[in-house]
Amino acid sequence: MNPKVDETTKVSEPLWGQVLVCVVFGLIGAGLCWLLKLLAKWLVTLPWAPMQGPAKLLTSIPEPGLTIGALAVGGFIGLVAGALIKFGELSVSVSDSRVQLTRKGESREFPRADIALVFRAGKQLVLLGHSTEELAREDCDQDRRRLAEAFTAHGYSWADEDPHEKEFQVWVPESPKLSAQAHALLKARDQFLKKPGSSTQLQELRAELRQLDVVVRDKDKRQYWRTLQR
Repeated sequence: MNPKVDETTKVSEPLWGQVLVCVVFGLIGAGLCWLLKLLAKWLVTLPWAPMQGPAKLLTSIPEPGLTIGALAVGGFIGLVAGALIKFGELSVSVSDSRVQLTRKGESREFPRADIALVFRAGKQLVLLGHSTEELAREDCDQDRRRLAEAFTAHGYSWADEDPHEKEFQVWVPESPKLSAQAHALLKARDQFLKKPGSSTQLQELRAELRQLDVVVRDKDKRQYWRTLQR
């Protein structure tokens, strides 16, 4: 059944799935803390073992308080870790007029008129513009089939793979195929690729390269590029 006009289809992990992940992480955290309690009790029996101070401090807590506390703390840490992981996943909202991509509470919107094609490249969701520019390339763990159904139901063109896959070539510094300005931007991106937590800078440089008619993608810490087809 096709969605109604202006109706939005949201592709994200179901609530029960999100809760299940948090519960699983909670159980793992509780189990690890319980094992830590057993390890501490074992360490205090070995005078030569390291970490004697923390182990004695931990085992000084009387039972059943020690076990209950270990399970509670581990469970809480696991729940928080699970929640943070789910919070960091990409949520995709599709309507007849726009596409909204949300991660960590921050959203980006793309008008329907700007989007020529949508596809999954590995685990990344890609929105292509009419000049084959990449409007967005985002890591996405959502089910491929659900994504395809959501986009096609609202009339977007969907491809099962990147139609420009064979056009990408590995970036080689000083290659005559690219301008000096493009090389400078790619060199800057190459430095950020080696630094964790640089996603914002990488996205900004990707946008600047697009202004030079260059599309870039990353794989195994290497950059691959192709030119736009205007």
